[in-house]
Amino acid sequence: MMAMVVPVSVAKVERQSVPTVLHVVGTVEASAIVQVKSQIAGQIERVAFQEGQNVKKDDLLFVIDRRPYQDALVQAQAAGERDQAQIAQSQAALARDQAQAKFAETDAQRYAQMAKEGVGSREQAEQSRSNADVAREAARATEATIGSARAALDADRAAVEAAKLNLSYCEIHAPLSGRTGNLLVHAGNLVKVNDVALVVIHQLAPIFVNFSVPEQHLAAIRRLNAAHPLEVRVTPRDGAGQYKQGRLAVIDNAVDSTTGTIHLKASFPNADSALWPGQFVNVELTLETIQDAAVAPAEAVQSGQQGQFVYLVKADNRVDIRPVTVSNTYGNQMVIEKGLEPGDTVVTDGQMRLFPGAQIRAVDAGKIDAERP
Repeated sequence: MMAMVVPVSVAKVERQSVPTVLHVVGTVEASAIVQVKSQIAGQIERVAFQEGQNVKKDDLLFVIDRRPYQDALVQAQAAGERDQAQIAQSQAALARDQAQAKFAETDAQRYAQMAKEGVGSREQAEQSRSNADVAREAARATEATIGSARAALDADRAAVEAAKLNLSYCEIHAPLSGRTGNLLVHAGNLVKVNDVALVVIHQLAPIFVNFSVPEQHLAAIRRLNAAHPLEVRVTPRDGAGQYKQGRLAVIDNAVDSTTGTIHLKASFPNADSALWPGQFVNVELTLETIQDAAVAPAEAVQSGQQGQFVYLVKADNRVDIRPVTVSNTYGNQMVIEKGLEPGDTVVTDGQMRLFPGAQIRAVDAGKIDAERP
């Protein structure tokens, strides 16, 4: 009785230069997230944007009732003008007191000389000296009044600047370019200083993708990224849309001991907003190129209880099970680290009917069913 010959498709194991590409799943993250809050208390008069709208840096977002802060500014300015007037008045009084003090000092010196020469009374000289001292102290008191008024004027000027600053806070502008989320506080509501967020803005351009890779690749990633930023490609998990290309931006400062992975972050221009915060994406990180690697079609590699294996075609057209170790996947090719050599022939289709020692006949791909008895 003749043994059954099994029709299968076969392929040669080839020697190729294959780039090391790590395939993982990543999540998209906004490059900046800002909670917009009010820096003053008051009533929101107007919301100047639509929910979900793209805004540019410094675009107007909210308007808060200006009237209390406008009144505070007017009061501070009035207090400053009052103190300036008081300073001017005190300066005039100081000039008068200084003139009187100078006259009194001259008069005291004259009466003192007259008393010394015996032509004037001692009491009159002492009275003149007392008048000169009083005039001098009055001038000093006026100088102190001017100093106090100037200090009050400095405080008024600070109050004016603070009032102007609070008045400017009545208009809340976008701190960065990005996309607004849901409106969290509507017009008409009262807000407190630095209380609840009014809206949250996500910066989408550039945007980040977070992902993790096994720690055994850390040394290569650090070495290669030091020479030039590594390229990272991502595609949506649903397969829709073209791939987006970016650069590795951040290598975390510690390996996650619980998972044995290192956290990475890549930056993408995202000018078309194709990547969205919170989205899951397929990530490809290209490392070094493996030279002269043994490459077999992915269809040839099967999984069993003992691990991965292939059906190796021997010279007598019989097959044998050969355990293999796959180090990398590139497209529809697998890099065989152990188990095969370039030039070996492996079965790529029809493995379901094979067993060790089975005789095979190579047929073209897609014709196996037609060849079966």
